[in-house]
Amino acid sequence: GSFCNMENAFSQLIKITESGEDVIPIVSYNVLSTDTRFISACDNISRIEKQCGRKVICTLEDAEPLGPKVKLDVLCICPCTGNTLAKLASGISDTPVTLAAKAHMRNDRPLVIALASNDSLSGNAENLGRMLARRNVFFVPMRQDDAFKKPRSLVCDFERLWETAEQAKKGI
Repeated sequence: GSFCNMENAFSQLIKITESGEDVIPIVSYNVLSTDTRFISACDNISRIEKQCGRKVICTLEDAEPLGPKVKLDVLCICPCTGNTLAKLASGISDTPVTLAAKAHMRNDRPLVIALASNDSLSGNAENLGRMLARRNVFFVPMRQDDAFKKPRSLVCDFERLWETAEQAKKGI
């Protein structure tokens, strides 16, 4: 989700893949199937797959091996919505993204969250706090999105995703 931030996330995907990193793309059901004013689902999936050179993981069955069988150096959720944050904080794994994250964290591997949520400082503040306290969970630095028009909204500094992922791999 966080469709208004998909372009920010995609620009980071380009930087990461062009640096030579192997990226396994995982998408939520909403990203897979929702056409928005920003981009159609089909176009979004197509450009992700083209940039990564592989098909997106978009089912629970395909996401499940990412913890026990396929060990990732780091798993980044970018952008991470308030809904996904709440599911992670509550141990709910009903989407490919949350299942991959749960399996990944079960093996004490670093999880990077690039938060973009309009209710981070209200309804999701408790979930944010719970995830901040978890071991091996790292947040891309964030700020208020618009303190006057959206006073409870936080958005990460997408330009610092790569830096955060590199630090997370080192456990810093």
